[in-house]
Amino acid sequence: MISATAPAQPARPRPLVGTYDRLFYGGMAVAMGLTVFAGFARTYYGPLAIGGPRATLTGGPWTVVVHAHAALFTAWVLLFIIQTALVASRRVAVHRRLGIGGAVLAAAMVVAGLSIAIATAARGGAPAGADPLQFLVVPLFDLVLFSGFIIAALVMRRHKDAHKRLMMLAYVSIITAATARLPGVLILGPPAFFGLALCFVVIGALYDFFSRGRVHKAYWIGGAIILISVPLRLAISSTPIWRSFAGWLVS
Repeated sequence: MISATAPAQPARPRPLVGTYDRLFYGGMAVAMGLTVFAGFARTYYGPLAIGGPRATLTGGPWTVVVHAHAALFTAWVLLFIIQTALVASRRVAVHRRLGIGGAVLAAAMVVAGLSIAIATAARGGAPAGADPLQFLVVPLFDLVLFSGFIIAALVMRRHKDAHKRLMMLAYVSIITAATARLPGVLILGPPAFFGLALCFVVIGALYDFFSRGRVHKAYWIGGAIILISVPLRLAISSTPIWRSFAGWLVS
């Protein structure tokens, strides 16, 4: 007598958690790099390559500091892509060795970014309609957040899940300079260019949710810090204390 009960079909093996991490983070590195180049194509990369008006977004001249700032931040974009590619190809030892140079590069970026932000405010440079001393709060907060995320990523370098998310958050914290320069974005104000930057955090969180069933706490905490910093810095920028501090910086 043949049993009416059909043999159970073997369950399909589920993909291991993190199976597509290398592809995802490599793709994010390229997408963020393209965003940077698109943002600065009109004001720097384009004129540098084919000629044209050589002035910053706020009308300032291309000084040595401007070129140094551009070179350092471009190096960051390229290094980020290289580092994700090294991880994707399982060349982790090389990735770690380059990480030492990355830490030095990040420190140099903070110094250059601070120098150019103060110099721009000192000559009265700011986006149309913005007060130079008030606007100074935007790049300074960006640099503070970038430094904080980099330090946290270095501390957590042996915890790869936290490390790579913190590095991406560090990138997001400074990519607003590029998103603000995308066509038609700057006139919409901080909600637009910060919102576009935060889209990368949202994409990372969605990837976590669909690949792991939960969002890593680095995205929750880091994303919240970036988000809260937007109204916080705008509120601080109009206070007498900030104006006094900013005035001292540019004097």
